[in-house]
Amino acid sequence: MAAVAEDPLVLTRRLNLNDGSEVVFRPLVHADAERLAGLLEELSAESRRLSPFDGYDLGAARKLCDAIARYDKLRLVLEDVSSGRIVGLVEFSLDLHPAGIARYREAGIHLEATDCRFGLSLADDYQGRGVGTRIFPLVVDVAQRFGRKRIILFGGVLADNPRAIRYYEKHGFRLVGSFTGRDGARSFDMILDLRPLPGR
Repeated sequence: MAAVAEDPLVLTRRLNLNDGSEVVFRPLVHADAERLAGLLEELSAESRRLSPFDGYDLGAARKLCDAIARYDKLRLVLEDVSSGRIVGLVEFSLDLHPAGIARYREAGIHLEATDCRFGLSLADDYQGRGVGTRIFPLVVDVAQRFGRKRIILFGGVLADNPRAIRYYEKHGFRLVGSFTGRDGARSFDMILDLRPLPGR
């Protein structure tokens, strides 16, 4: 984590999107606070419901930036090349939550130190444009660079979010169980195994 914070270029990539626009996939840096706040503030009520944060203002953005290299979280952003606007946030947690460990154990899966949690949030106008599919190989690359062999979802995926469920299934995640959150909403736990299948 510290090495990435010192040299963000090690995880920086430039991508061409399907519509011809370009984005940069790179680690979050301290100077991003105001532009990250722009992303959080612009999220619609539905996007906030599907991808909740502790806050959606400059204070919340500053907390995310202040956490760089301090905890188990690795955050990367998608930056639109033409405008410099931050249009997406990718979050990894290299630590596992006890509640998640317990849920997966009930489903017959024993989570290990080589597993990580992942979440993706996109600006409303970047949703449904194939952006998530374009960046997913980079998500896998980051996980593998940190020695992770499986990826699970941050807090699962809401059962009434079929687009996200299709996205995860398309990229190899499998559903392992469901649970009801404190707010009464039903979610699914999903896992992706990055290890090659036997014989390949």
